[in-house]
Amino acid sequence: MLKINQVKLTQVSVAQMNTVQLNTSPSNTGQMNITPAKVVHKMMKKVAITTLIAMNLLQVSFAADVVEKTETKVVAKPVKAASVLNMPLAANTELNATLYSRSHIPITASLNARVDYLVEPGDFVAQGDKLAGMDLLPIQLRQAEQKAQISRARINVAYIKNELSRLQELSKTQAVSQFNLDQMRSEHDLAAADLEIAQLKLAQIDEQMSRAIITAPFAGIITERLIRVGSEVSRGDILLRLLDTEHLEARLYIPIKYLAFINKGDKLSMSASDQRTLAAVTAKIPRADPRSQTFEVRINIPKALNKHWAAGQLVSVSVPTQKATESLTVPRDALILRKSGSYVIKVNADNTVSRLAVVVGKGNKERVAITGSLKHGDNVAIRGAERLADGDKVVIQ
Repeated sequence: MLKINQVKLTQVSVAQMNTVQLNTSPSNTGQMNITPAKVVHKMMKKVAITTLIAMNLLQVSFAADVVEKTETKVVAKPVKAASVLNMPLAANTELNATLYSRSHIPITASLNARVDYLVEPGDFVAQGDKLAGMDLLPIQLRQAEQKAQISRARINVAYIKNELSRLQELSKTQAVSQFNLDQMRSEHDLAAADLEIAQLKLAQIDEQMSRAIITAPFAGIITERLIRVGSEVSRGDILLRLLDTEHLEARLYIPIKYLAFINKGDKLSMSASDQRTLAAVTAKIPRADPRSQTFEVRINIPKALNKHWAAGQLVSVSVPTQKATESLTVPRDALILRKSGSYVIKVNADNTVSRLAVVVGKGNKERVAITGSLKHGDNVAIRGAERLADGDKVVIQ
């Protein structure tokens, strides 16, 4: 309608212009008492004003058409979606486990001596590093004494050997009795045995000296020091405690009624300090504690978590409490819980949605089993589903 009015206004302006041209023709010059230029100027002014009005009306009409088209366009709502999966699922419960080092050992004195050196608590040591040192002077003196004893025994063996050789030569001429010859052979054998004993004693002293320096059997942290430098210790006294920080395990005590649902090799979900992992059961000890009626399970911790978890820390472990069965599952975030029941929003192939009622079954921390008009591979909304109604258009982010 606006466009028709604009055309009419333009036609009127052109007609007025033509009228002015007719009135100012030579045939009518005698009848006009006013100046033609002034008349033309007035009419041109009217035409310009009329044209501006028509252009403004045209712009208003175009803007109205754009607004009308925008209002009628359907806006797709953004959602996040996940797949419906048919998978084995068991009901789980969360239990606390304690982390232990697989090697937390006492470092003991290996001989009776005075302590000359000890590492400090909190020190990190690599495998083979020196942990403690004993006073070596008494052992070194015994070692020197024994070496002298060996030298003496060798001299004695050499002397008796020469004597035995001399008597054996004399016995050929019957110049020495058989008794003297046998006696010299016996002394030679005894001297050789004494030399062997002296050498064994030296080996014992050398072994003691090697134990005077105590080294780390594995890399770890010194957690405790029980003896001060300068103290006299006996063999077997505890000097330090060494903790292996590279190999951690979780020890979990589970009610005995769940014994049948956990086996060696099963992977359990563990979480602590905003970290989560799946770890395999490395040991199942099917012996119930008489008081707590629980059995022990051990799980090795991946080395990647050593910088986040420490021995003595509590971690949460998801433990199956029922036998796993094949179930149709959706993420927990897909559920819409109402007084009238539970619902999910299914995202169809044409990016429209359908609101479907479901029956919720067993589940774990991430997914739940459902029964409803869904099948494996369907998509359901997990974010932005609360505000959707049947037939709404969506865009999956």
